[in-house]
Amino acid sequence: MNKTKQFRKLLASAELEFICEAHNGLSARIAEEAGFRAVWGSGLTISAQLGVRDSNEASWTQVMDVVEFMADATTVPVMLDGDTGYGNFNNVQRLVRKLEQRGVAAVCIEDKLFPKTNSFIAGERQALADIDEFCGKIKAAKDAQQDDAFSLVARVEAFIAGRGLDEALRRAEAYQAAGADAILMHSALSVPDEILAFMREWGDRCPVVIVPTKYYSTPVEVYREHGVSMVIWANHLLRSAISAMQDTARVLHETQSLAKLEQQVASVSEIFRLQGAQALEEAERRYLPESRSAPAALVLAASRGDELRELTEDKPKAMVRVGDRPLLAHIAASYRSTGIDDITVVRGYRKEVVNLPDLHYVDNDDYADTGELHSLWKGLGSRDWPNGVVVSYGDVLFRKYVLEYLREVGDELVIPVDTRWQDSVNRGRDVDYVNCSLPYSRTHYNRPVLLRKMTGDLPEGDIHGEWMGLVYISPNALPAVRAALDEMHAEPRNRKAKVPALLNRLASSGHAVRVVYTSGNWLDVDSLDDVVNAAGF
Repeated sequence: MNKTKQFRKLLASAELEFICEAHNGLSARIAEEAGFRAVWGSGLTISAQLGVRDSNEASWTQVMDVVEFMADATTVPVMLDGDTGYGNFNNVQRLVRKLEQRGVAAVCIEDKLFPKTNSFIAGERQALADIDEFCGKIKAAKDAQQDDAFSLVARVEAFIAGRGLDEALRRAEAYQAAGADAILMHSALSVPDEILAFMREWGDRCPVVIVPTKYYSTPVEVYREHGVSMVIWANHLLRSAISAMQDTARVLHETQSLAKLEQQVASVSEIFRLQGAQALEEAERRYLPESRSAPAALVLAASRGDELRELTEDKPKAMVRVGDRPLLAHIAASYRSTGIDDITVVRGYRKEVVNLPDLHYVDNDDYADTGELHSLWKGLGSRDWPNGVVVSYGDVLFRKYVLEYLREVGDELVIPVDTRWQDSVNRGRDVDYVNCSLPYSRTHYNRPVLLRKMTGDLPEGDIHGEWMGLVYISPNALPAVRAALDEMHAEPRNRKAKVPALLNRLASSGHAVRVVYTSGNWLDVDSLDDVVNAAGF
């Protein structure tokens, strides 16, 4: 069924139908994904997103460009708020022809004078069109359409102008007789009294559309009981977007940082999805080298976590619940939020409990007598990693931008280092302090920084930050990392060694371990207090 027939079917439906405002292609697609079976191209919100007033300051061709993107972005019909038709009967005919060419299913025109003013701005002082002249517009529009199912909705502004019920009925009857497919009855009252009075007199002569922006608290069941055909939620996507953008702009200005906002806003990947990037992604997989694909993830989660005492009697630390799900589930969600879906977990203590779906597992059955390095050795040796791998601990939470930063730097071995290392001084936990080729500085933030040494007992004057427990290993760096691991694994003294020992060995043997400085935005869950804090991370 084409879009014009879809819309006509909605108008004729025995059920009360709902359509949602949109003001560009993106918002139209969002409305469709939410379940709406038609979209309202609002004159108010289209003009607002263009930065002009709802007084025909945007030309009809500019509006046409916007609504064409909306029609292209959706599979459901779009009805344009066509204001007064942008002129006389001749302009209305051209408007209808152009809307049909662009796949728009319906247009609504209102019986005011061009240029119009929004109905909620001193509506009682606004002049109405002559009835006969407006009927001529309706007839001209219907004569111009090529598709018999294209719909014209006549909007009656009698209540807005303070003309009362009799005038509303007189105009609605004339417009129906002239060929309108439906009547949109508008009211600026905060209660639906005018609309309900009209419906009691109107009956079911033709479909009636309403816009309850002002009388928003009325239960929709009232509209059903009175025979309303369609409700338009007329401006709420733009209004909600304005509130969100104002909050975001204020936080950005006040904090001069993206860190606080990144978890609260839609991801860039969500924008790509809404743009319909699936076809492009398929083409990239076909035409681009595999190295452009996302790396995998390896989570080291074999230890119990004795410091959490009774919480880990029957499960490892990675499965301790934080909020509504285990710590490991939060870590996996962070990876997936950046497109890393291939996640392997090295488990050991109470391994049968580590059983989240859609993860791969490698077992370190010697977890009680070995350290992180052994788990890393087993994990990296369990498979090939053609696109590289991000290694992290099963007790470290991190913001998704940290992962994005590691991947975007472009180096072969990359670790994130927290410049707020002083926060860990009095926490009574193991800390991996780092000394680098350059300390963090705003004056050389774009210069490559390399790891010199990582240890928990660096002199305070040599500390440049704290390692955050993650490392990105590119496909090119994997052979060197594996070779170093094999050498260390063969040495009995390294049986309980930790990952920093590997990073130190690589750095001292001439392998560049790139450091990216960041500030906070991670949490090492090492205590009961950390578990509590993690719930709000």
